[in-house]
Amino acid sequence: MTKHSQHTPNDQPLSKVPASTNPNVINRFKRKQKKMDSATNMAATLLQGDTTMLSRAITLIESTQQKHFNLAQELIELCLPKANNSIRIGITGVPGVGKSTFIEALGSLLIKLGKKVAILAIDPSSTISGGSILGDKTRMESLVRSDQAFIRPSPSGKSLGGVAQKTRESIILCEAAGYDVIIIETVGVGQSETAVHSMVDFFLLLKLAGAGDELQGIKRGIIEMADAIIINKADGDNLIRAKHAKNQFNKALHLYPPTNSGWTPKVMTCSALQEQGIQDIWNLILSYVSLTKKNTYFESHRTQQNEFWLVQTIEDQLKNNFYNNPTIKKALQNQTQQLMENKITPFTAANFLLNLHKETLS
Repeated sequence: MTKHSQHTPNDQPLSKVPASTNPNVINRFKRKQKKMDSATNMAATLLQGDTTMLSRAITLIESTQQKHFNLAQELIELCLPKANNSIRIGITGVPGVGKSTFIEALGSLLIKLGKKVAILAIDPSSTISGGSILGDKTRMESLVRSDQAFIRPSPSGKSLGGVAQKTRESIILCEAAGYDVIIIETVGVGQSETAVHSMVDFFLLLKLAGAGDELQGIKRGIIEMADAIIINKADGDNLIRAKHAKNQFNKALHLYPPTNSGWTPKVMTCSALQEQGIQDIWNLILSYVSLTKKNTYFESHRTQQNEFWLVQTIEDQLKNNFYNNPTIKKALQNQTQQLMENKITPFTAANFLLNLHKETLS
């Protein structure tokens, strides 16, 4: 056996050792990776319209880890000067009304008009397992293939109105990445859609013809928030029913008080599947934006939204601090057990835990 045959990889000089086994190379790679993951570098890449970085950034702000939270807040602050240049549209309606089909038709039209469209689609989270299907990308096939569209499905979690907790921050990131129109698709009509209304410029309610409000679970408050009511699936044999429904809603809207925006909510029909009436709806949205910018409501409304989210963020943070307190976690289990054994009332347990939390802060 020759000396060469007896030579082992461990006998090689360090310079000839593969990079994957060289500690110096590994350390340099880690330092480079850390540098690349800084908020400044992430923001610079994001502002160039990099969709991969946009996805990473949204994942970052959705994280519940404290180290990710701090980095996310720094990233959002860096992106904020480049935000607020889009039209934000909220779209809601009961399951089966055709929200995904409508959004795909509207998004496709906007792309033809030279717009970049971001869609933040909120999927319902299971109250049992906490899981979500996140299937909106499979329902918007043409938009998925477009470089001018960005679709981000997110789980609704336990947030108000089926809106993901971090959706508002995601809007800022999408705007910074250069998207002209941001569409927020909600899970459906719940007890309150104020969370959607508090983060968009135009609130659109999709309806079906031939189904009463009682069957659809539509609340008066949701209609009051709507800037437009769109009767979808107005085609074929359903066309007559859709026109009848349009007339009914027009009559109903006359009974509602005037809006602060000076805008009179409109009722229209469309067929998202046939892509009919979509251009008229976009023209309607542009009319709303033009009117509200002239009468200064557009900017004042966004200011009010910021105030709302200031209070909402404080409430969320206080809630998180309370439940993440180790002392509270332990005491909560004890109080829950006593509650199950009918030894105390929920109100007594709550007061005990709140007072305990005050003591831990002092």
